[in-house]
Amino acid sequence: MAALPVYRWRLAPEGLATFRQLRALGLRPAGQPVVAQLERPRRRREPLVAFLYRIDRAKPVRAMTPAKRAALAKANTARQVCPECGRDAGYRNPPSLGMCTPCAFPDTTAA
Repeated sequence: MAALPVYRWRLAPEGLATFRQLRALGLRPAGQPVVAQLERPRRRREPLVAFLYRIDRAKPVRAMTPAKRAALAKANTARQVCPECGRDAGYRNPPSLGMCTPCAFPDTTAA
């Protein structure tokens, strides 16, 4: 297998885009293989790498079905319910805490 071509940040040729750039255009890779990669240099660490896809082979993003929209709403609601106290926090509970902020820090909120 041949190695992928590597382009520096902002120097990729026309007709190639990252996944996020495709999404911004309302497109998806549609199963096509990665054709190149983009490297953004970083000081003291490994460079950031993004894969590039051909825009002409990309297909439109599939429309969300009502069932998928309902499942997504249910999942988002479940992420707002605190497993500790069972209340709806009104925001997505931080994964690092695993519960709402008042349950994670009870002594600081009772001022």
